[in-house]
Amino acid sequence: MAKPEEERDEPLTPAGRLFLSPEMNQIIHCLIGVKNPINIDSIKSEISNSVMIKHPRFSSLMVRDGHGREHWRKTHIDIDRHIIIIDEPIGDSSAHDEESLNDYVSDLAVSSPLNTDKPLWEVHLLRPYNCILFRIHHALGDGISLMSMLLACCRRADDPDRRPTIESVGASKERGERERRWNRVVERGVKAVWLTVVFVVEFVMRSLWVRDRRTAVSGGAGVELWPRKLATAKFLLDDMKAVKNAVADATINDVLFGVISSGLSRYLDIRSPKALQDGLQLTGLAMVNLRKQPGLQDLSKLMDGNSSVQWGNKFGMMLLPIYYHQGGADPLQYVERSKAMIDRKKLSLEAHFSYKIGNFVMSCFGAKLASWLNYRIVCNTTFTISNVIGPREEITVVGNPVTYMRAITMHMMSYAGRADMQIMVAKDIIPDPEVVAKCFEDALLDMKQAAEKAAASKS
Repeated sequence: MAKPEEERDEPLTPAGRLFLSPEMNQIIHCLIGVKNPINIDSIKSEISNSVMIKHPRFSSLMVRDGHGREHWRKTHIDIDRHIIIIDEPIGDSSAHDEESLNDYVSDLAVSSPLNTDKPLWEVHLLRPYNCILFRIHHALGDGISLMSMLLACCRRADDPDRRPTIESVGASKERGERERRWNRVVERGVKAVWLTVVFVVEFVMRSLWVRDRRTAVSGGAGVELWPRKLATAKFLLDDMKAVKNAVADATINDVLFGVISSGLSRYLDIRSPKALQDGLQLTGLAMVNLRKQPGLQDLSKLMDGNSSVQWGNKFGMMLLPIYYHQGGADPLQYVERSKAMIDRKKLSLEAHFSYKIGNFVMSCFGAKLASWLNYRIVCNTTFTISNVIGPREEITVVGNPVTYMRAITMHMMSYAGRADMQIMVAKDIIPDPEVVAKCFEDALLDMKQAAEKAAASKS
């Protein structure tokens, strides 16, 4: 005899429940630009036959039982309800394509929640712009899971029979780093314990009452509901690698955070010149992938319930302080300071602690308290950031070459030698995010020039 439908429902994970709470209701937006006009029938056919539809998270409704507990319940997929077709230009037809797309996404981010009477995802086909927008609720998975899913539906442009390369370019380096850490386990172990204690105490204090000093980029109560603006900072990975090579043992993440530190200092000099004390701390909240394997994942392993690499939200949070410095500093110093700070953070277990304590609070005390703690730490910091390594080679979607890939928030995503950072802000606080983007771009260019001069002086 078949079990009642309620007995076949799958309960949400603690992280999934957190992301569905009113205070933390988060939707991931990913823009994919394509070279040729969008064929709607081909897109529908590809999605209908894709692994995405077979995944239980993408084919289930979020339902609540009589006790208010959330569950996933399998349902029939009506593909037409998930495909949103935009045939006309958005807003002012004279606006630049990128500006129109950014306005469209920023409006969706605060005014259009996903309907719970269907699985929590949508695909918007913006035909005038040759652009595909994926809207996926964070409760379905984190950036690593969702990007691995997306790339499983794509093919390499140079070899249509092969999927994109999804191994992190830093995987071998990370393995080597782990071996070197093992060789110095005692020395580094003591330091790791000490740093973990220090950073965990700071994390708890930041969750409860410690906050950044107010500046021109600080938010206010209820800022998560304020109208948004979106801008794009564009980088070349070769430029970032040139800067990385100029600083001993630096990584692309070190360069990224150095760019953010320098760029925000530049922007604050524009908005409030000489009004801030040199060395003022601004704190970022970074999302850290905690899977044992770095980078994107083999989708078959993610979907295998017996695999140690599992689907879902498997990330911790880490506080990353940067410091305001007035103009005139050596550009590479921003990278050197960022590297020193990030090295200490990576040695600690701060991200693992935040993940474990979040699950504990969610499981034992419920979504209300967990959401309040997460909301507090977001309010007490200045910005949030994450980044995902995309495919190294150029790819296609339904045979249509992809020109760019972008995920939304303050988020950098690489693709085929390029890296775009999407910067989403409350427009009443930062009315000119395109200036912020330009500050970031100029910061990297200045760092590249400094790296070239340093290399020339050594030769």
